[in-house]
Amino acid sequence: MAKSGYFNRQLSEWQEVDLPRSFPGGSETFEMIALFIYGSSTFIDPFNVASLRCAAEFLEMTEAYGSGNLCERTDLYLTRVVLQNWDDTLIVLQKCQSVLPWSEQLLIVSRCIESLAFMACMEILDPERKRGQPLVTLEALTAQPWRSLAVKEVVASQDLWIKDLIGLPFGFFKRVVGSLRRQGMKEKYVSPIILFYAHKWVLSKKTRHFWECLCDQNGDDSNNNDRSESMAELLQGILDLLPKGEKARRVIPVGFYLAMLGRILELGGGTSDTAKARLQDKIVALLPLAHVEDFLLPKKESGSMGSSVEVTVMDSIFSSYFSSTMEAEQSPAKGVTVVAELWDMYLSELACDPSMEPRRFTSLVEKMPLSCRISHDHLYRAMSTYLMVIIHVCHGSDHKSSYHSTWFMF
Repeated sequence: MAKSGYFNRQLSEWQEVDLPRSFPGGSETFEMIALFIYGSSTFIDPFNVASLRCAAEFLEMTEAYGSGNLCERTDLYLTRVVLQNWDDTLIVLQKCQSVLPWSEQLLIVSRCIESLAFMACMEILDPERKRGQPLVTLEALTAQPWRSLAVKEVVASQDLWIKDLIGLPFGFFKRVVGSLRRQGMKEKYVSPIILFYAHKWVLSKKTRHFWECLCDQNGDDSNNNDRSESMAELLQGILDLLPKGEKARRVIPVGFYLAMLGRILELGGGTSDTAKARLQDKIVALLPLAHVEDFLLPKKESGSMGSSVEVTVMDSIFSSYFSSTMEAEQSPAKGVTVVAELWDMYLSELACDPSMEPRRFTSLVEKMPLSCRISHDHLYRAMSTYLMVIIHVCHGSDHKSSYHSTWFMF
């Protein structure tokens, strides 16, 4: 009663007090507080300070009930010890999850986030740590297709503080990113961290395999739908964090946008049409910088490539690019001819599908304005591949006449 306003009130009316199940930190934290109340030394460390501070607030263990009470002691420890050290701050922020909403109301979460962002900015600005290679970079990824292994290698080469940030729950990560920008970190350093986060939690093969195994084990459609919706929300949240306009054009590889678009198509109805449209617009703007290996291809079990959603989306992206570019340019610019070649290379990938209707393949070939093609090498290769597939199908088919007109189309 002497140390706690809560017990002072409760025990003045009742001989016994039952703490609620929502008591911050549970019985283990209360045991430490009881030892403190009865004079034993309480060891405060980064692993328990958040729960002790929240429990002390619940029990009203303020200076009004004794000098050096637990609220004051834990506050001092947070300020003078935890928030001065990266590892301690990270531990406390992670422990705050178990004592929400108290840790939010007491601003422990906010203080940890601001402290992490400040120390991250100092890592970038520290002149003693300047090196020949930038601290955070996507340069190694812009010159090659967006591949899980390549991204993993780039992430592995980054400093530990970046790996720590991309391990945070998204709610905390989002706020750290906002704080990094408020505190002046340049976008060329912030954007890669967001991309690394997206790779870890949305795009990596390891993450996909984990969710697939979890869904197979449970076999509950409702749970699977919930997980799909959660992943869709995470994906949408990451898109909202990305920079817009010219800033994005300078720092983000187009392969990343294509990988995110592919993930959206995999998730199906859980994602909004707005997210798809935003990604397609970003891809159109950067299309001359793309690699054909990044383009979306349908899964083998999805039936005909020509009617797949992936090919339909790629068709729409290229159509948007050509229509917007040809309106602005009297003659094909260098970017247009590059994109034309990419389209023909993409057709070579689709041409090996024996179930694609000839008229559909012809329409894809004609999607490209003739004036855009300088070289026809990849187009000839695509047509040759498709005709060889058709010949093979005709030899084993009873409906040869439906394919004979293909020769005349070309």
